[in-house]
Amino acid sequence: MNRYPWWKYTIMAVALVVSLIYTIPNFYGESPAVQISVARSSAKLDEAVRSHVVAELGKAGIVPAAVLPGADTLKFRFKDVEQQIRAKDVIQHALGEDYIVALNLLSNTPDWLEKLGAKPMFLGLDLRGGVHFLLEVDMKAAVDKQLQKIGSSIRRELKDKKIRYGRVVVDRDSVSVQLRDAETVDAALAVLKKAMPDLQLTPVKADGVFRITAAYSQQALSQLKNDAVAQNITTLHNRVNELGVAEPIIQQQGEGRIVVQLPGVQDTAKAKDILGRTASLEVRMADMDPGRIMGAQNGEVPAGYELLPMAGVRQGQVESILIKKEVELTGDNIVKAEPRFDQNNNPVIGIELDSLGASIFRDLTRENLGKYMAIVLVEKGKGEVITSPRINSELGGSFVIEGGGMTVKEASDISLLVRAGSLAAPMNIVEERTIGPSLGKENIQKGFNSTLYGFLAIAIFMMIYYRVFGVVSAIALGVNVLFLLALLSMLQATLTLPGIAAIALALGMAIDSNVLINERVREEVRNGMSPQMAISEGYRHAFATILDSNVTTLIAGIALLMFGSGAVRGFAVVHCLGILTSMFSAVFFSRGLINLVYGYRRRVTSLAV
Repeated sequence: MNRYPWWKYTIMAVALVVSLIYTIPNFYGESPAVQISVARSSAKLDEAVRSHVVAELGKAGIVPAAVLPGADTLKFRFKDVEQQIRAKDVIQHALGEDYIVALNLLSNTPDWLEKLGAKPMFLGLDLRGGVHFLLEVDMKAAVDKQLQKIGSSIRRELKDKKIRYGRVVVDRDSVSVQLRDAETVDAALAVLKKAMPDLQLTPVKADGVFRITAAYSQQALSQLKNDAVAQNITTLHNRVNELGVAEPIIQQQGEGRIVVQLPGVQDTAKAKDILGRTASLEVRMADMDPGRIMGAQNGEVPAGYELLPMAGVRQGQVESILIKKEVELTGDNIVKAEPRFDQNNNPVIGIELDSLGASIFRDLTRENLGKYMAIVLVEKGKGEVITSPRINSELGGSFVIEGGGMTVKEASDISLLVRAGSLAAPMNIVEERTIGPSLGKENIQKGFNSTLYGFLAIAIFMMIYYRVFGVVSAIALGVNVLFLLALLSMLQATLTLPGIAAIALALGMAIDSNVLINERVREEVRNGMSPQMAISEGYRHAFATILDSNVTTLIAGIALLMFGSGAVRGFAVVHCLGILTSMFSAVFFSRGLINLVYGYRRRVTSLAV
């Protein structure tokens, strides 16, 4: 009656072992480190860079505890924070601006645990320390940028249809085009309505004034602002990845603000630099005349031109070329950029343009047959020429960029930068907050102590009041905490201070289930049942009550998870997982332990409950 079959005890044993394996990494802590990643697509992170950095650190008398190369980063672990800060300055000076050198923290989890997939759970900003930014998107700049594009589109459409027009003026929230007479207004209006159906077009034909004003509707303006924030969030995610931040929080707050939380980042200046980084693609005309290039290299740059370096210069290639300052096409017209392979299996970048971009590019290539154009990648205000092909035929909305020996990784990196490298609008930092690692450790210690003292108080009370059943309840409570920590580590969830509060709450809810069971067993004994029957009936009758109370609480937790944000969601995640683990530990696990104590006895005259 009160005996578990062997497979149930196997489940208990496996659950304990797995939970121990996945919980242990959380107690190894972290060590200070310096992380290196590339700031420009032409920079490399190879063995030569690693050797150079190690040599420079050696000259400064700094010996890293470990060197950890990765796919896109190079990390150096150090024994203390003082060495970490000194090493960061040495590495940045040695590598220059082509590389991002950031302070970081690395887990001390042994390799054998990591091979099993056991990693520590992520810690939130309030526990690990880091930086918090509140960024405000410049909505006026976002609207102005789109209005400038509308102005260019109006010029192109009227030019294509051979309609004469005057000045195109961009006002605060509209674009107006001056026209010659009423007939021209009607003709232009018909063209623009077809080309720009989403805009509100207002014709004016009175008192000798002939013009058309184009403006966004209120709904379109709202959508434009939402799109600007969404694009900035996407770009920020790509930039933050370069810092190696575990579980960064980047989310919209209100209409035009973005919250960025970077746990573990100690270098505020570097974080600002990363958040402000942008990259964009430009198509310009190039002058490949060797004599003019040589003159420009000697300081004689022709008017309207600039000398730009070639990205990833290889032996036998030109190091720099003359580029016109006038931009023919920008990355705003690119709808798709992805790495591909040409017919010779060489990496290239496939580009697809929107309808406007395709029209511009078609005209550009048709009018400049036999000349050279340059694909320029602009990062951090500096331009590099990816490639400068000769225009042999008219091109449309789809083409490829060939980088002359470009590697697969270079093609992938440049595609990423082009896809989501530019911000839709500039942002201003309106709030900045730094939480030091020491404060994070203090929060962890306080949270750990409060949970520990609460656990001990509950365990002592249960053992005194319920005796043997109380000891089993205390063990089940400890197992519940173990299961909860293991689940959080497996799911790589982010633990915050509200999450620790949820763990403490989970303890109270778990012990409540045991109290219900113990009281029900007592009641069955008082009603005259035999001890073995009292155990069986006590667990059976208490289960329905425990299930009802936990399901209703779980519903509340799921509601918090669905509709909450930030700290509320962190609390809800731990709360919901705690309900599930408490059900398993309080009912299944504690019953197994009671069965071990009483189930195999032939004669049980009383229960210590």
